[in-house]
Amino acid sequence: MKSIFTAFFLTLSSFLGAQVNPKFQTKLDQQAKGMEQKVIEWRRHFHQYPELSDQEIKTASYVVQHLQSLGLKVQTGVAKTGVVALLETGKPGPVIALRADMDALPVTERNGLPFASKERAIYNGQETGVMHACGHDSHMAILMAVAEILAKNKNELKGTIKFIFQPAEEGSVNGQEGGANLMVKEGVLDNPKVDVVFGMHIQSMTPVGNIAYRPAGLMAASDWFSIKVKGKQAHGAAPWMSIDPIVVSSQIIIGLQTIISRQSELTKEAAVITVGKIQAGIRENIIPEEATFAGTIRTLDAGMQDKIHEKIKLTATKIAESAGATAEVTIERKTPITYNDPVLTAKMLPSLKRAAGENHVIEIHAVTGAEDFAFYQQKVPGLFFFVGAMPSGIDPANAPSHHTPDFMIDEQGFIIGLKAMLDVTTGYMFMKKINE
Repeated sequence: MKSIFTAFFLTLSSFLGAQVNPKFQTKLDQQAKGMEQKVIEWRRHFHQYPELSDQEIKTASYVVQHLQSLGLKVQTGVAKTGVVALLETGKPGPVIALRADMDALPVTERNGLPFASKERAIYNGQETGVMHACGHDSHMAILMAVAEILAKNKNELKGTIKFIFQPAEEGSVNGQEGGANLMVKEGVLDNPKVDVVFGMHIQSMTPVGNIAYRPAGLMAASDWFSIKVKGKQAHGAAPWMSIDPIVVSSQIIIGLQTIISRQSELTKEAAVITVGKIQAGIRENIIPEEATFAGTIRTLDAGMQDKIHEKIKLTATKIAESAGATAEVTIERKTPITYNDPVLTAKMLPSLKRAAGENHVIEIHAVTGAEDFAFYQQKVPGLFFFVGAMPSGIDPANAPSHHTPDFMIDEQGFIIGLKAMLDVTTGYMFMKKINE
């Protein structure tokens, strides 16, 4: 253990911190403030015209038009609808990737905003509203502003900046491959090879002006599971002639919760098993032959993740067997743990504090939400952080959460997100080693 800490501090002490010219930083701050209204206008456009995962065609076109107007090299159609742009300074330096996600959710908006979405779509065979119910609209608007400001100051920068506008962060439909995982496979971190990646997420439950971060595991791994229970069909008036898959499914669902409450070492890390979908039967007086249900698993430790997978399979099959039914369990690993490189996080903390203020950068506990930004972090050091945008006057316990029809954010939070992305970019770009 001692050697690990020694290596950490030796690595950290080999850096003197960001050597950004204070006058240059002040100029960037002023330009960021000057673009605040434009960021709001871009965000409202994206919010009013959202598109689902892998369908972000108009969204991507809007982004491309802006990036091309800045004179950047732009590549389209990455991971289906993704956009990647390069700002090349022509001077030696690091390759820094900045990422924003583009997709919206199958949620019908009801928050009463004047620019609320009225878009409709078919999702999993059902008609639904489409809404930016997670803040991806603000991520795109902020990164567009970052690109404009950095392009305007190209002569004072060094190295290369890669702007990644990613589709399908919420997951591709019908089990298709997409999002960050597909972007990585298609080489988004190569040509030129990326040294470091930064990303942020607006937060409706964090007060405006605050940045929240955590070294190491910030967000959970996300796995999806499906369980098909097969029994014996019978008339609802004679349940003894059946093997009721609905009752068996109910028992399995309750049994799954004991995996968390009684079989998982929760003092080590948090874990969650949630059933979000149940399908069975077609008529009130018929006990069906089959029932299926599905849900998600969230873990922050790889060992616990493997153990919970095993326990789910054991619990489902044995409970079904005890009733004379069978259970088929399918588990799909979707998203890894969002892991902030500890050395990188420590190095960039001064940049975050500069953006928000010393007392407004808060280290938090890990959260059980998931982010496919993790796929970039598996390949290169990365830092992902939260930017507060909770509407004023709201109790955090009652703030509208992400992925809900009432989701709402305070646009005053955008300026901190914009400054933070500029500061971590220039902070890393001008980080000096002792031997330089």
